[in-house]
Amino acid sequence: MRAYQVASFETKPEIVDLPLPIPQKGEIRVKIGACGLNFADLLMQKGTYQDTPPLPFVGGLEVAGVVDALGPDTEGPAVGTRIAVFGGKGGLAEYGCFDVKRCVAIPETMSFTDAAAFLVAYGTSHVALDYRARMQPGETLLVLGAAGGVGLTAVEIGKVMGAKVIACARGADKLQIAKQAGADHLIDATTEDIREVVKSLGGADVVYDPVGGDQFKAAFRACNPDARLLPIGFASGDVPQIPANHLLVKNLTVIGLYWGAYLAHNPKVITDSLSTLFDWYAQGKITPHVSNILPLEQTNDAMDLLRTRKSTGKVVVTMD
Repeated sequence: MRAYQVASFETKPEIVDLPLPIPQKGEIRVKIGACGLNFADLLMQKGTYQDTPPLPFVGGLEVAGVVDALGPDTEGPAVGTRIAVFGGKGGLAEYGCFDVKRCVAIPETMSFTDAAAFLVAYGTSHVALDYRARMQPGETLLVLGAAGGVGLTAVEIGKVMGAKVIACARGADKLQIAKQAGADHLIDATTEDIREVVKSLGGADVVYDPVGGDQFKAAFRACNPDARLLPIGFASGDVPQIPANHLLVKNLTVIGLYWGAYLAHNPKVITDSLSTLFDWYAQGKITPHVSNILPLEQTNDAMDLLRTRKSTGKVVVTMD
């Protein structure tokens, strides 16, 4: 099979030919249709992600496809079942073996492209806003990086949950995409003062931040009393330092979130969340925005779209 393998942290990954993997007990083998890319894929290639596998490894955190085989003594979805899985690696290949407990059946109406773009982005935003921040209808949600893979889903989910959504992104084109996803107010991070605009709109009750850096600092200073700030990632490359004494002044709460960690210590959080999200998808309340679909051979080009922040929504790699 063809696979996108990371052999070194100093060189670019390459497409290589590998033996077809054999599922072990507790695993299923998936004929992969599509793999959604995430910023974590870039970090894994450099060896800086918290869950980077030992070298060499096949990249790709989340996939959708068809069950092709089951490991010995393994109960799971039958061969031929359409599923999605957050495997943490192994998704950028024609076949992959994954823990059966991480697999979820997908609606018949959902394409592999949509399913591969769904789990991490929507799961992260829903768990962040619902389970972690306990966001309430009528509260004001500020989304930084609002046209990116997770940011755009936060805009959508925020609206479904009844929030007033302020979307912050770089440039008119990206802001237009956030507006189409339901944003009530727009901030151009390249020309406008985030703090002043948010304050003029009444301040933020919840901040969703996959960017970090100066944008986090500006959002921090635009928070209302009792606001909750959610650091999701640091696409800017700058991890902000939080002045703990300032938290006291407005009773602010900073809430970390690593969605994948719940798979190990509290998987019910994720399964409950995905159940809600699949219902919303079936009802047409949320629709994955995939800006770029590239074949496996162009995976390095797909990664560059993430690296240069030229994509909006999700980038998906297909195996056909």
